[in-house]
Amino acid sequence: MANQLTLNVNGVDHTLTVSPDTPLLYVLRNDLHLSGPRFGCGMMQCGTCAVLIDGAEERTCLAPASGAVGKRITTIEGLPALWAAQKHSDPSAETLHPIQQCLHPVQQAWIDEQVPQCGYCQSGMMIVAVELLSKNSSPTVAQIKDAYTNAPPSPHLCRCGTYAAIISAVQRAAAVMKPPAAAMKEPSHAGKL
Repeated sequence: MANQLTLNVNGVDHTLTVSPDTPLLYVLRNDLHLSGPRFGCGMMQCGTCAVLIDGAEERTCLAPASGAVGKRITTIEGLPALWAAQKHSDPSAETLHPIQQCLHPVQQAWIDEQVPQCGYCQSGMMIVAVELLSKNSSPTVAQIKDAYTNAPPSPHLCRCGTYAAIISAVQRAAAVMKPPAAAMKEPSHAGKL
């Protein structure tokens, strides 16, 4: 039986008439016409359906839409607004080039590093990168690999094998998202032995 559910997706509340057990992925794609999260395996195993729910990566192909009521859902389409909100609370963000103000740094890094081949899995890959960088602003290569391979429920899969480019893109985005070195106050040791 269909119910009215209100979902906050990319900062906008949407009231929809759907069955509460409808997978969130279907609501995002079919009812809200968002093409970022995709159907891959249908078992929450590959990560192509990943979104952020309250800032944490979640797989949506089996997760019921009713489970996301009252939470903030961010798809790849909402990453620029997420970044803009973060920049407003960060005075160093005004030093960014205008083009970098249009996309989330992770999205721009994916372009700069030419990560996608077929591109099917890449929205889920970017979602993981955003979650990782929100928790760890300077991840090591090992930490980046861990975020993609050891986080439950299973590894994120890229059948084209773009993993090396993904690591480079995460490192590039991390560098862009850090405050400029000039803004960081380091004690002066001039004249001291």
